[in-house]
Amino acid sequence: MRRNLVSSLIEHETISTTIEKAKEVKAFAEKLITLAKQGTLSARRRAIARLCNRDIINYEDGKAVKKGTIIGKLFSELGPRYLDRPGGYTRIIHLSLRRLGDNGQLVLLQLIGPDEKPKKETKAAAKKHGRKKTKKAVQAEEAAPAKEPEQGEQPVEPVDKAKIDK
Repeated sequence: MRRNLVSSLIEHETISTTIEKAKEVKAFAEKLITLAKQGTLSARRRAIARLCNRDIINYEDGKAVKKGTIIGKLFSELGPRYLDRPGGYTRIIHLSLRRLGDNGQLVLLQLIGPDEKPKKETKAAAKKHGRKKTKKAVQAEEAAPAKEPEQGEQPVEPVDKAKIDK
């Protein structure tokens, strides 16, 4: 099941599946794309061992036309596309639809496009930077010269925190 879903993801670059399957397939697909970034013969053989090398077939004018293979697309298109990206090649988008029969939550599993940049700073990283200042940082701010007010502005006096706490 995992191989088939990853093969479809590589072929179509977006698939609709349940949330549980998408979370399982996401890690496997990202490992294969990391192998494709290496581009070596040994990496290609390892990818073939993990993922069968099936043909990509399109139907034109009612006839089946072979367009290539899954491994070929993985190593010729997807590997070079993500060379500058350190990870996070896929994304999961939740859909409001539910699957008929068992009412399972449906999601879209997509490969990130070539023009999309990784996020610079996440919310978790922003919280880490928002911590209290250390004593050295506070002393450095106090030692820094105060900015002179421009014309029309009144000077602002620094507030002593020790006086406020009392």
